[in-house]
Amino acid sequence: MTIPFVHLERLHAPIARMLEQAIHRVIDAQAFSGGPFVEEFEQAFARAVGATSAVGVSSGTDALWLALAGLGIGPGDEVITAPNSFVATAEAIALVGATPVFVDIVPDTGLLDVDLLDAAITDRTRAVVPVHLHGRMVAMDRLLEVTSRRGLAVVEDACQAHGAVWKNRAAGTWGDAGCFSFYPSKNLGAFGEAGAVVTNNENLAAHVRALREHGQVVKDIHCCIGSNARMDGVQAAVLSAKLPCLRAWNHRRAEIARRFDELLADIVNIPPPAAERLANVHHAYVVRVPDRDWVRRHLNTRGIDARVHYPTPIHHQPAFRQFCTRGFPHAERRAAEILSLPIHPELHDGEIDYIAAALREALSRIRLKNLHAAA
Repeated sequence: MTIPFVHLERLHAPIARMLEQAIHRVIDAQAFSGGPFVEEFEQAFARAVGATSAVGVSSGTDALWLALAGLGIGPGDEVITAPNSFVATAEAIALVGATPVFVDIVPDTGLLDVDLLDAAITDRTRAVVPVHLHGRMVAMDRLLEVTSRRGLAVVEDACQAHGAVWKNRAAGTWGDAGCFSFYPSKNLGAFGEAGAVVTNNENLAAHVRALREHGQVVKDIHCCIGSNARMDGVQAAVLSAKLPCLRAWNHRRAEIARRFDELLADIVNIPPPAAERLANVHHAYVVRVPDRDWVRRHLNTRGIDARVHYPTPIHHQPAFRQFCTRGFPHAERRAAEILSLPIHPELHDGEIDYIAAALREALSRIRLKNLHAAA
């Protein structure tokens, strides 16, 4: 049996006709860069998450960068985030000229430890970027208690949390801005690169719109230095067509996660507290296992495309060592133990059982190996 980490062919097959029609609408209108299809998606996505504005951009990385730039964050400023995200989170901070400051994580969830925020804040701190990692939301009410008291901006990295909800508010709508990626493998994915900034601050939305288009407010009038970071019409049309499916896809991800929980609860460290279920849209199903690289290879030989997100914490990346001279033990230990299992909504029940059985087999072999070594 072969089980890919993502199965886009299965995902798209039931809605292929609708997607083809969406693309042909763009071709017929010749509206390839920005334009009405982007505006249509922006309005629909803003409604879906409960924000007043959404600004379509070219990627999730650009969403983070433009949100920070739109808030006026730049050289001399510090921005706090977690060290165990994809590198783009810290990259966006560095791109605006600010300094990324890392805070360790909660070991069980992998999310930024809100209890460590106060100690990391200095007189140069301007913002916090909480990362809703693997689809699970940070406890935003607790985080905002700290940031509001300290007068800090909040830019949510919701690039893996499309549709997640914490205490009746969607990911991306708690802070000053929320940033999303629509990379094809995301819970809501485009046919290429795309992203969005959502906000309830219309001034910020207007600034981000200008920044994504070379700082242009009206044609040929450039109010600031920006970039070419527009969403294109094809991606917007595809996303508009797929957006109504997001709730059902997330529901299926939750069903798969529950099944994995039942099959694996006695053998692996699974941290999905029941109270957080609504705050997790299961972009990835992550377990912590001993001898992770061996387990991954074992699953790969069984045809299971298990992956690691992410094996090297950002503060250990060569490009970011200049920003940090200390370690973060929880993030570092977690990076050495985590393994992501396939959890795309097209998984069949038999495939779920097969993955769980292969993982049980791998861990059983490790236990036997350790017993023999100890004998």
